[in-house]
Amino acid sequence: MSHPERAARSRKVIPIAPAPETVSLYEARRKIHPRSIRGVFARWRWLMVWATQVLFYGLPWLEWGQRQMVLFDLGARRFYLFGLVLYPQDFIYLTGLLVISALVLFLFTAVAGRLWCGFACPQTVYTEIFLWIEHRIEGDRSARLRLDASGWTGEKLWKKTAKQGAWIAVSLWTGFTFVGYFVPIRALGGELLALQGSWQIFWVLFYGLATYGNAGFLREQVCRYMCPYARFQSAMFDKDTLIVTYDAQRGEPRGARGKNAAEQGLGDCIDCTLCVQVCPAGIDIRDGLQYECIGCGLCIDACNGVMNKVGLPRGLIRLATTHGLQGRWSSARMLRRVLRPRVLGYGAVLLGLSAAMVASLSLRTPLKVDVVRDRAALSRIVAGGQLENIYRLQIMNATEAVQTYRIGAQGMEGIAVASDTYVEVGPAASRWVAVRLRIPYGSAGAGSHPVRFEVESLGAARARVVEKSVFLVPR
Repeated sequence: MSHPERAARSRKVIPIAPAPETVSLYEARRKIHPRSIRGVFARWRWLMVWATQVLFYGLPWLEWGQRQMVLFDLGARRFYLFGLVLYPQDFIYLTGLLVISALVLFLFTAVAGRLWCGFACPQTVYTEIFLWIEHRIEGDRSARLRLDASGWTGEKLWKKTAKQGAWIAVSLWTGFTFVGYFVPIRALGGELLALQGSWQIFWVLFYGLATYGNAGFLREQVCRYMCPYARFQSAMFDKDTLIVTYDAQRGEPRGARGKNAAEQGLGDCIDCTLCVQVCPAGIDIRDGLQYECIGCGLCIDACNGVMNKVGLPRGLIRLATTHGLQGRWSSARMLRRVLRPRVLGYGAVLLGLSAAMVASLSLRTPLKVDVVRDRAALSRIVAGGQLENIYRLQIMNATEAVQTYRIGAQGMEGIAVASDTYVEVGPAASRWVAVRLRIPYGSAGAGSHPVRFEVESLGAARARVVEKSVFLVPR
């Protein structure tokens, strides 16, 4: 074998690896321009927008007597809720309210999916408001798409500026209203006009910026990536939960219909994509249930409108259960199955907790008392051969009228109140009172002895509170 042949055989062919492909871990943001639609679900969404915003914007301006009707006054540590005056000691009621709200959410989700997300969630409501402003200024979906794709002209500049200005105005008013639940809103308005109250200004701007960013720019990204509810909703769904669903058995294969659509074997879906165009989350419901779906039902309105035009039965996209769709159940049978043990259990627990909450509030004593020992003088002998302990009582009046309270003490032989036994406290106010208890010297052994303070209201709102403490006898 010649030398060139041996050299050729000894050479190895090394394959050239293809260039590495770069794969992004993050999906590029695709701006969604939802198409405006009319229908049953669209009307319900706007009804909820009006109901929630009239309540949110209007409630802080309503008065109850001489105060704001709903006010969580953090500075004064008072919570005013209609006719109730709550103190930090009443925090248990807030806990109960949060538990009841969570159960209501679970109940609605088990019955009909993400009703909260689609109709009452603040993110949904403010996104709908901001989209309405965008539609009024920039035009419908096709006009907005053309405007975004065009270059910067005078028309585009003024439309974008007007839209941003309107968004900022709504956001600032929302921030102002929100802070008005924690600071008396009329006083807050005067402080802001005078550029006073740095913390109030900060929180108005903070919540205004949050509204502006979430509803104006993030929109569906909040529901898709930030909201935890979208992630664990599947744990509350089952095959008898009413969800927005596409009837694939009836709709497929999809395609444009002609006169011979039946001969071509086409389904009822004409593939117009209107269900995608109206979706605020930008999904295609025909791909099945997706966690991004907020259950708003706008795709149902769009599809029903198309079915009316082409002369086909409505309900190609509809509210249905998985079992009902698979078994071709009637609407009545699906609704009967909705009242299943899981839903009845949620309802029973919710009813019980609500009844307990109402009963507790109605039987609540409109008087709170805290007892603190005076550590500067634990025990001392005073004139007359008596032993004295000093306490500080915080008496909190949870009524709307001035109250007079009588202070007494029990628990030891010969114990008496040596200070004023009558205390007057203003409406929805609290007062610290120094109280001196005395016993005859030598009437009790050394150590700590349990005593009870009895504070009783003498006004029309009769109330009596007993608080425990100890009386110290030195060795």
